[in-house]
Amino acid sequence: MTTTSRPPTTSGAWREGDPVGSRRFVGLGAVELERGGVLPDVTVAYETWGELNAAGDNAILVEHALTGDAHVVGEAGPGHPTPGWWDGLVGPGSPLDTDRFFVVASNVLGGCQGTTGPSSSAPDGTAWGSRFPFVTVRDQVQVEALLADRLGIERWHLVLGGSMGGMRALEWAVGHPDRVDRAVVLASTAYATAEQIAWCQAQLLAIRSDPHFRNGDYYDQHTGPDAGLGIARRIAHVTYRSELELHERFGREPQGSEEPLGGRGRYAVESYLDHHAGKLAGRFDANSYLVLTEAMNSHDVGRGRGGVPEALRRVRADVLVVAVDSDRLYPPRLSHEIAEGIGGASLHTVRSDYGHDGFLIELDQVGAVVERVLADPA
Repeated sequence: MTTTSRPPTTSGAWREGDPVGSRRFVGLGAVELERGGVLPDVTVAYETWGELNAAGDNAILVEHALTGDAHVVGEAGPGHPTPGWWDGLVGPGSPLDTDRFFVVASNVLGGCQGTTGPSSSAPDGTAWGSRFPFVTVRDQVQVEALLADRLGIERWHLVLGGSMGGMRALEWAVGHPDRVDRAVVLASTAYATAEQIAWCQAQLLAIRSDPHFRNGDYYDQHTGPDAGLGIARRIAHVTYRSELELHERFGREPQGSEEPLGGRGRYAVESYLDHHAGKLAGRFDANSYLVLTEAMNSHDVGRGRGGVPEALRRVRADVLVVAVDSDRLYPPRLSHEIAEGIGGASLHTVRSDYGHDGFLIELDQVGAVVERVLADPA
């Protein structure tokens, strides 16, 4: 895999020459895309835990959300700017017990942590940037299926993920019904709703309106579209949390000694959003944010399959759908629709004041659900 060099301030993407950390890489060659065209020389970055057994039937795929990556568990350090995003879920004796299971997580197609995306080199040796093609959730799952082939995994014992990861977990069950035994779909949906697309539009426009965006070709510059990416993150983060949590945590308090009433100071909640915006700019790529957001907007398991109800009838896996009761971005009704549409599917509701992010924060509840699924015979 080759990627182009760039000044360190233009993007938080992982680039060749950066510390590898726990990543592994596999080249998949050319991949045909759902909307037409071919993406040449696709590389996937992934991590694994545990060992694939002789029968090849103990593999579990963990699907990350929008700004996640393959680093599900583990310390921050060289190559990994943040700790694992689901730390505590994977490991010996953990819900995804690596003494029993071979756990795989890959960075999604279009991402920025080692898998081919806009910051990767195109065949001409320069970053794809604005030339990176439109990819869908189905394209991303196709790449994951090719990775599974390379790893010798014919069938997943379990596929699980939340939010955008839940979209891919469901697409696996619908699009590859013979390759999935069990699926857990957390805080997700069978299709992107009008409101979700509306929230996404404001985020897309924030990035594209940044004067440093340069139509996506900013990798050879000294300043990238950090401001636009930060605004997009602020918008998104509000949708990830519940009104009650923000109220109880911040209320109308000022930030420290700052004076928001005519003094150009911030409220505490504004400082909180500023913090998350700055963190994301340091570890993510604005173009990947656009590509992955538009992939989420494309999500509709019923497209070309006779509609959502007909598509869900394709599923053969044992499916557990998990809603978060305070989720206002992927409200519980969407989880109910999935469960009702899949024969024999179960529905569980996580109790949380945190909103959509409850699927990441309420680790005890999520871990108990996963253990229950893995304890049930196929």
